[in-house]
Amino acid sequence: MSHPTTTNKEISTRRAKSFSSCYASAFTCYVDRAKGALIWDVEGNEYLDFAGGIGGMNVGHSHPKVVSALKDQAERFTHTCLMVAPYESAVQLAEKLCEAAPGDEPKAVAYVTSGAEAVENAVKIARVYTGRTGVVTMANGYHGRTMLTMAMTGRVMPFKAGFGPFAPEVYPIGSPYCYRCPMGKTYPDCEASCADLLSELFVKEVAAKSIACFVMEPVLGEGGFIVPPKEYTKKIKAICEEHGILFVSDEIQAGMARTGKVFAIEHFDVVPDLITTAKSLAAGMPISAVVGKRDIMDSVHPGGVGGTYSGNALGCAAGLAVLDILESEDLFSRADIIGEKVMTCFESLQKSFSIIGDVRGLSAMVAMELVHDKETKEPAPDLARAVVSYCFDKGLLLLATGTYGNVLRILSPLVITDEQLDRGLKIIEEAFTSVCK
Repeated sequence: MSHPTTTNKEISTRRAKSFSSCYASAFTCYVDRAKGALIWDVEGNEYLDFAGGIGGMNVGHSHPKVVSALKDQAERFTHTCLMVAPYESAVQLAEKLCEAAPGDEPKAVAYVTSGAEAVENAVKIARVYTGRTGVVTMANGYHGRTMLTMAMTGRVMPFKAGFGPFAPEVYPIGSPYCYRCPMGKTYPDCEASCADLLSELFVKEVAAKSIACFVMEPVLGEGGFIVPPKEYTKKIKAICEEHGILFVSDEIQAGMARTGKVFAIEHFDVVPDLITTAKSLAAGMPISAVVGKRDIMDSVHPGGVGGTYSGNALGCAAGLAVLDILESEDLFSRADIIGEKVMTCFESLQKSFSIIGDVRGLSAMVAMELVHDKETKEPAPDLARAVVSYCFDKGLLLLATGTYGNVLRILSPLVITDEQLDRGLKIIEEAFTSVCK
């Protein structure tokens, strides 16, 4: 490797003069290159990546097939605007997404650019199809930073503070957060009674006939990797069907093999009406989509969904490469193997360190929640920050999340090697020993 021409500190100094402080970064290293599950900064320091671009790099950094697809596409053209002069790759990707989505009904795709746009347009489509306006969400969910998706998001800092008033007609209900049950019950004896909060909402807050859709993440990402019980999801879907409410699965973070399936909702024995996808769909390229039942998708007038960069040619090329990689390298099975190893490690740590209150996850989407006291379950975001800081100093990028900022999550690329995974888990173990000394 050539000697760096600048340092992280020098770039940070320049950044302070040109970046608004409203735009934050988790770490102080500036990336020079990345490959697989490894990142090198401008000073040549190597980092293991357990953050994965916040779930955008399931196939790993600079995968040869993605790089080749992008180079080939860039040499032919980079942008014509899909709404002006379309191209076959967008059709090919749509065909594959329709095929991958659960359910036997005919499906269709609409492209946009970001995860938040996908969620927002799913709501738009649901409103047109049902003729209703209301949206129900889960209290610990995260759906984006636009005005509508902020209203749908269940965390004030840093996502909502000072940005109101928010879009109306959004109604949150308590989420199936078994570790902190909104009903004060214990699973499985509760029989997923938190799903009844949806029916209760129709009595206390808003008429069911006013609700267009229920939007949920099959695994709540920024909310702390909360995995709803299967019974919960099935009860919610049944209530939605009873009242003509569309069920929307937000797969922005949980999709594309992160849970061992193309879409995480496949684990829950329900068929959503609409699915949103982004992040790892195209290895971090800015493209997103709404995938749904054709009669619902086609209820919107032509041109009602779109954008200048929606379905960008580079994003479509990357998306096709990603879907090929997921199948050809069987990253679905790899996700399960990674998840089993991480879960075993975290459960072992939980026995040794009292600050680990809960360990949970689905396939390679695994997390642990830190608390000051296991009885009171007082959140410990300070301890989570300390673990993250220790790991960074030892060359591991690890992110804290959760409504209270006290959850450590694993979003490593699924192409991570066993040696790299073991090395990263060892650093986490050492971090707990250091924090708890």
